[in-house]
Amino acid sequence: MRTFITLIERNRKLFFRDKGMLLSSLITPIILIVLYATFLAKVYKDSFLSNIPAVVDISEKLINGTVAGQLAAALLAVSCVTVTFCVNLTMVQDRALGVRKDFDVSPIRKPMIYLGYFFATVLNSLMVNILALALCLGYIGIMGWYLTVMDVVLLILDLILLVLFGAVLSSIVCYPLKTQGQMSAVGTIVSAGYGFVCGAYMPISNFGEGLQNVMSYLPGTYGTSLIKNHMLRGVFKEMETKGFPAEVVKGISDSLDCNPTFQGNVVEPKYMVLIMIGTVVLLGGLYLIITALPEKSRR
Repeated sequence: MRTFITLIERNRKLFFRDKGMLLSSLITPIILIVLYATFLAKVYKDSFLSNIPAVVDISEKLINGTVAGQLAAALLAVSCVTVTFCVNLTMVQDRALGVRKDFDVSPIRKPMIYLGYFFATVLNSLMVNILALALCLGYIGIMGWYLTVMDVVLLILDLILLVLFGAVLSSIVCYPLKTQGQMSAVGTIVSAGYGFVCGAYMPISNFGEGLQNVMSYLPGTYGTSLIKNHMLRGVFKEMETKGFPAEVVKGISDSLDCNPTFQGNVVEPKYMVLIMIGTVVLLGGLYLIITALPEKSRR
């Protein structure tokens, strides 16, 4: 156990020692929230208002609170996954710089080495994404706060779950990589594409039926929806308090992907949690199997 903890600490310290990697990871949430607030806020606001009947009177604060919650949920859904790919660069660096040769001749078992990378990635990614959550809550506080203490607690749990998902996904993807160039290419692809396939940049309800069906099989879809549910729960409750018709509130909720469907059935938040946990366990088991294989078998 002491060796395992030492490996985790070693990988964490390497992350902090690499100023470029640390800065890029820490600044990513800041850049995202600025870009989202600058370019996506108007798109989200127009989309939201298009689902409000003309006869319904809604305050500017409630509109801004809804848009801010949607933006924050999108940012966290993307950041929790993409940041892990940046943090997990230590695994590839060790192979590229030849450090793994020293580990290979040591008595440390190979699965333990890779578990050290995994848990270091989880801890470092949590640090970055807790910062992202704090920035998002500050932004929501300025625009329109409707969250409760329980909502914030649930958001933290969602964040942990999504970081675990991102960490195990990035660990599997990064495992065969041998150069930092390959890692940079993978990181760029994931950063550019993940937000679309998980429904963060644009609600899945805006896509065609065929694409919606395909995305309903992706676990990231339910991770994003889970954060949206907890981020916007207070907003929907406020709408009901203001006397919004139930069908209007449901229509808004549907348009923001808070009620995703699978095979025509609405997936409730508790099942979204089970889907994400099951995915983490499944991918985690696959990661353990892959890392346990001899190097020659892998090649």
